[in-house]
Amino acid sequence: MSETVLRPTPSPTEARIRTPLARARGLGSAKSGTEHFWLQRMTSVANLVLVVLVLLQIIPLAGADYAAVKAALQSPLMSLPLLLLVLSGMVHMRLGMQTIIEDYVHSEGSKVLLLMLNTFFVIAVGLACVYAVAKLSFGA
Repeated sequence: MSETVLRPTPSPTEARIRTPLARARGLGSAKSGTEHFWLQRMTSVANLVLVVLVLLQIIPLAGADYAAVKAALQSPLMSLPLLLLVLSGMVHMRLGMQTIIEDYVHSEGSKVLLLMLNTFFVIAVGLACVYAVAKLSFGA
């Protein structure tokens, strides 16, 4: 049977020559990484399915006249997948940009500002997309 050997706390000199991984071990989790990881994966799968569904509905409209396209876009079977795609896409975009900002921006002040701007940008784009789909759905 192997016994765990407890080592004393390293001296400041020894601590400086340790690798970043060795220094990071034992710090614990941030308690939100797994949820973030899975939500990003779930939205990517949802985006894939919804894009295929929307394309299957839009491609047959190629070459159709304005009235036919307008009638097709006013159908709930067209607007609901478009709205779901907008919602899933916005969540996925926010999570992806959040990861990039957290990984590559090192100044805390800049990081907080960019994360807030990221959220506001996603809300603005999402609202514009929802407005566009609603205008198509209810006629213009």
